[in-house]
Amino acid sequence: MTAASPSHTAAERVLVLDFGSQYAQLIARRVREQNVYCEIVRHNITAERVRELAPLGLILSGGPNSVYEDGAPKCDPGLFELGLPILGICYGMQLACQALGGKVDNAPSREYGRAECQINATDQLFDGVSAQTQVWMSHGDQVANIADTFSSLASTDTCPFAAVKHNELSIYGLQFHPEVTHTPEGGQVLANFLHKVCGTTGTWKLGDFAAESINAIRKQVGNDRVICGLSGGVDSSVVAALLAEAIGQQLSCILVDNGLLRQDEEQAVIKEFGDHFKTDLHVVKAEDRFLNDLAGITDPQEKRRRIGHAFIECFAEEAAKVDGAKFLAQGTLYPDVIESGAAVDGPADTIKLHHNVGGLPEELGFDLIEPLRDLFKDEVRKLGLQLGLPEDIVWRHPFPGPGLAVRCLGEVTKPRLETLRAADAIVVGEIQAAGLYRKTSQAFAVLLPVQSVGVMGDSRTYDDALAVRCVNTDDFMTADWSHLPYELLATISTRVINEVKGVNRVVYDISSKPPATIEWE
Repeated sequence: MTAASPSHTAAERVLVLDFGSQYAQLIARRVREQNVYCEIVRHNITAERVRELAPLGLILSGGPNSVYEDGAPKCDPGLFELGLPILGICYGMQLACQALGGKVDNAPSREYGRAECQINATDQLFDGVSAQTQVWMSHGDQVANIADTFSSLASTDTCPFAAVKHNELSIYGLQFHPEVTHTPEGGQVLANFLHKVCGTTGTWKLGDFAAESINAIRKQVGNDRVICGLSGGVDSSVVAALLAEAIGQQLSCILVDNGLLRQDEEQAVIKEFGDHFKTDLHVVKAEDRFLNDLAGITDPQEKRRRIGHAFIECFAEEAAKVDGAKFLAQGTLYPDVIESGAAVDGPADTIKLHHNVGGLPEELGFDLIEPLRDLFKDEVRKLGLQLGLPEDIVWRHPFPGPGLAVRCLGEVTKPRLETLRAADAIVVGEIQAAGLYRKTSQAFAVLLPVQSVGVMGDSRTYDDALAVRCVNTDDFMTADWSHLPYELLATISTRVINEVKGVNRVVYDISSKPPATIEWE
């Protein structure tokens, strides 16, 4: 399977060198929020390759290592000789200072969390920033000596070099993290670096991206046909809408109804893509096939394996019926590309172990089109709205690939799925009615393989327990449980117990990630 995706060209770009920071993707998102195109590259990218990419600036990310340790990740020293503006953040600052004559040591007093930072020198990096500003620290090491090559711009009570600038080069260092929301004026600092130091004009727009992608798709596809798998989720929906705009009737979409979808999901997809976009839509009715494969299975990983295998078979069988299909479109996003190691210049250490980013086997024989592979999730949502998708699709909460099977703990059966589907619709519906759906990141019901005693009327019951899960998160790497109003939780519990047969107890999950995960399986 050949990855043949339209490449994005940007007149202005900034590169983020990733030294293993959990915030590398967040840095890139914050840069793009300033309408400057940004890519994440591996930390050891060569100076020659950077010169070819012609960025207007570099950002060196944080990282978990100590720069003075053997084997700690380093960058090409030639980067500091390119004349490019450079901003080092945390580990990136320490690396730049060490490479240019400074000294880094284990700090006598570690800083984790909020700190008050005093701006001590006038500089364009801190234009518009309060003289006393709150920042977010996360470090055990810090720069101990900047020699004569750097000047201090800011300090905290325990960190004399909270921000520094090279005396001759446009190289800056920040010991704090400007990219996180806990640094309220961090966005201003990044904007100053981008626009005042790097000289960017902030002209990159998603509208330009859409037009460029549509033209690239038309050129790539020619007169051939493209197949797109639809799931009802935002990523596949935006891909389908983009392709519908680009190639119209040359697009065929396949929706595999595996019996594990949310309530009314199939009808919503048919309405939007069959009726509105007039797409050639193939709906594969495969509920019995999937449920037969899942009969008696309780292990979560085995569930996933069987669902994935059945999906590929169903998809391949239906795709074979589409004459002239040469391309397969997938909703691969930029985090998927980076985490899989599939980016040309992206981080080399892979997190995901997919054989290819999309996960479908090469034996299907299609060339891949991945028009969203340069975008983050929030950018995909904005693009979906630009393409005319309704808000209830664009802002829909994420849904796991195996569907309700991993929210139906224990054996997956049709009656248990019907119970879960009805309860989940109540949970989501009440959160929407309370005006909190867009203010939460993911909300759903989990049917537990646990029965408990209850009383309904004058009768004793022994029915299932249902867990409600609702979280808030910026990046889904970490998440906190949503503090929903008690009145809303009471309404959800009352409706589920009264309206969903077989459930007599509702509990609310107040676990954060970590240590818990968002999904239960």
